[in-house]
Amino acid sequence: MSDEASKRPDPRARSAYKTWRTIPTRWADNDVYGHVNNVTYYSWFDTAVNAELAERGLLDIEHGAMIGLVVETGCRYFAPLAFPQTVEAGVRVAKLGNSSVRYEIGIFAQGSDEPAAEGHFVHVYVDRGTRRPVALPEDWRAGLKKLSNL
Repeated sequence: MSDEASKRPDPRARSAYKTWRTIPTRWADNDVYGHVNNVTYYSWFDTAVNAELAERGLLDIEHGAMIGLVVETGCRYFAPLAFPQTVEAGVRVAKLGNSSVRYEIGIFAQGSDEPAAEGHFVHVYVDRGTRRPVALPEDWRAGLKKLSNL
């Protein structure tokens, strides 16, 4: 094993995440190698975070003055998943900036203590019309702090 590979951080435990969403895999999620394709994980990240924001009354997908644009994303894989498994997506806020938020998401096979993958993305929140960054409102900051260890 190379020195670089041996420096890879350990995956986060379930306890690192603040909220959970159950997501069923679909037949179409599997690729020709018999496991969920990597692009599907990114869809799960979006689903878990945006559904949480909408349910908390923060995100108005259709009419909100502010929208989040993804400016960075990444994923590390630890174990394969395949249809018909159900996954559990844990979400947490790792960093809260003036107009940006770093979300971290753990993807676990239902009932597993070990993540199959973990990823992150950074949203920069912008004005819907101008696409210029805007400061996060206080209600957002309060709601997002509930999803963090900050």
